[in-house]
Amino acid sequence: MKHLTILLIFLLPFTLLHCNGSKKATGSKPISQKGVDFVKSKTLTSVLEDAQSSGKIVFLDMYTTWCAPCKIMDEEVYTDTSVEELLDTKMISYKVDAEKGNGPDLTVIYNVQVFPTLIFLDDKGREIVRNDGALSTTGFLELAQRALDQQGL
Repeated sequence: MKHLTILLIFLLPFTLLHCNGSKKATGSKPISQKGVDFVKSKTLTSVLEDAQSSGKIVFLDMYTTWCAPCKIMDEEVYTDTSVEELLDTKMISYKVDAEKGNGPDLTVIYNVQVFPTLIFLDDKGREIVRNDGALSTTGFLELAQRALDQQGL
């Protein structure tokens, strides 16, 4: 029993970092009401065109409505003023439901297997850096800065 308790305590944090199941929860939260300004577009192509014309890179957040870590990212990371400022000034942020619209296609193209998957793309749609699973605000800012550094921005 003691070993089972220790095992459960050890594994619990890992289960909260990403979702890869198919079970749906009831209700869904709309794209962040405050915080990061995610573009509303039906295609990645139009987002990439905006990135090319503005000289920015793209941040792609692949999520599902039933994913608890995705909701935590919405509530805690994307509402952080440092994250909001970095993304809104240096990137075009695009949030895609992996189960709707162009989500299933992008899931295949970028080999998304867990949610959230956070991908930074150049203006041609090529992956710069990615993270499979949720990140803290600090971890997210470090990943975003690494993407900018790799692009010389």
